[in-house]
Amino acid sequence: MSLRRTFPLLRSALSRRAPLSTAPATREQHAAGLEAVRGRGAAEAARPPVPAVDFGNTQEAYRSRRSWELVRSLLVLRLCASPALLARHEQLLRLARRLLGQRLFDRLMKMTFYGQFVAGEDQESIRPLIQHNRAFGVGSILDYGVEEDLTPEEAERKEMESCTSASERDGHGTSKREKQFQAHRAFGDRRDGVVSARTYFYASEAKCDSHMETFLRCIEASGGASEDGFSAIKLTALGRPQFLLQFSDVLTKWRRFFHQMAAEQGKAGLAAMDTKLEVAALQESVVKMGIVSRMEIENWFTVETLGVSGTLDLLDWGSLIDSRTELSKHLVVPNMQTGQLEPLLSRFTEEEERQMTRMLQRMDVLAKKASEVGVRLMVDAEQTYFQPAISRLTLEMQRRFNVERPLIFNTYQCYLKDAYDNVTLDVELARREGWCFGAKLVRGAYMAQERARALEIGYEDPINPTYEATNAMYHRCLNYVLEELKHNARAAVMVASHNEDTVRFTLCRMEELGLHPADCQVYFGQLLGMCDQISFPLGQAGFPVYKYVPYGPVMEVLPYLSRRALENSGVMKGAQREWQLLWQELKRRLRTGSLFHRPA
Repeated sequence: MSLRRTFPLLRSALSRRAPLSTAPATREQHAAGLEAVRGRGAAEAARPPVPAVDFGNTQEAYRSRRSWELVRSLLVLRLCASPALLARHEQLLRLARRLLGQRLFDRLMKMTFYGQFVAGEDQESIRPLIQHNRAFGVGSILDYGVEEDLTPEEAERKEMESCTSASERDGHGTSKREKQFQAHRAFGDRRDGVVSARTYFYASEAKCDSHMETFLRCIEASGGASEDGFSAIKLTALGRPQFLLQFSDVLTKWRRFFHQMAAEQGKAGLAAMDTKLEVAALQESVVKMGIVSRMEIENWFTVETLGVSGTLDLLDWGSLIDSRTELSKHLVVPNMQTGQLEPLLSRFTEEEERQMTRMLQRMDVLAKKASEVGVRLMVDAEQTYFQPAISRLTLEMQRRFNVERPLIFNTYQCYLKDAYDNVTLDVELARREGWCFGAKLVRGAYMAQERARALEIGYEDPINPTYEATNAMYHRCLNYVLEELKHNARAAVMVASHNEDTVRFTLCRMEELGLHPADCQVYFGQLLGMCDQISFPLGQAGFPVYKYVPYGPVMEVLPYLSRRALENSGVMKGAQREWQLLWQELKRRLRTGSLFHRPA
């Protein structure tokens, strides 16, 4: 069974999509966006002014926290700053459990790390925390923090089995896939070097169904907790990752072929949205390669599909991979090593196709539930060898569900060199097709692993060269999206960052662009137990801000707690400022006799 069947399956499992056109948005689409902007402008006169946000005012920042919670935060941050403790934290936890017994160990964890970073054991026990944070202007994104406790060997075995197709196991398919999109045993444990993202390993279709049920419960609980809720999902939890690898390989090769054709036409090095191929020259090149005859290729590029410009951009090119065109029969790309043309689409067995279909169906179930209960669904980004497929599948969901408002949010990792191209292409696609753009911007969680894998396997490092370059990329992408929000009241962005400078940059640009927090177009997100000095001042000033709220039994969230400890050690500049502010507020309470402060 050919991967060509992926595209009809996308449309049947994720339903309809609008036809792609390079023409400007229709009059109706323009009218909807402009009418919303006009309505926003008319309401501005009645709005109260936006309060100034002071991240250095500890009394306001920690107004929601009791003094003993400040002490706990100080203790946890100090422990996270100790390299000696962190290097042995797993052995120390095992020793403490043996010495104290399970019951006392659980109490110790709830008084320290668990209490700092995890809300409770189940959805009922976390309700008071959610309500408390909501009273101070901070929403919740529920996240079931339980992870499988696998040894590195078990994780590696599961990864190799689930990322290798039947044809590859038989020795027939390996050479057709690029190195980046093949499973490699040295990187089989995808948890290695990752401190701020959960990792799922494929076990069975039943396990994927179980993950889907967990996500459904989080979506339902988020819908019940507020009228403006969010929930997050990971696609590697919903199906066999082999499909994501193969689909990513297809999409990447097709995009690279576009840039090869652009280089032939002397257009190398342009930004993605500025690169346009001359259709006549492209037809000549394809005929010379022997892919199809001149008569056949003339049917690919018509006025109905491409307009009258005589050029084709990357969005038009991406639409050609869809089986609506005859091109799908001829999808081959040149292998730059051998110079030979190779099939772009690989083959699936019937069982593999069933697994792929089930993955798409699970996505559809989650999106429908989110739509029913009014919860925005954020699809988390993952490793670069999965991400092209994840982004394409998310885009298909956005086409269907982001009709009236941004319900599905794609995640953009700004430590990637191509982050800006990805953002600008998707914004333009949403404009052309008339659906609502929704994005979550993050710096990224897999930097060390991605760099090591690229170096070891031998492909270009996808990560920006420096931390400063990543910051610049984040602000560039964010600024582009904020500019879009100014002209399009139906778009939205989640600024998921613990970086105070980035939050200040966002607030400054919002003021300059006239984006009011009451418009609910710009959201902020941080993790529970981290950067309260950012989250709560934002919430109390009226900005939509959310905490990722993990929950689950103590022993089952220990892998999550390990990552939180390691992440705090890796961002010591921010953690040091947080520690100073916490200590400053505790001293203020001691000095003013308000040590027994009760939040109200």
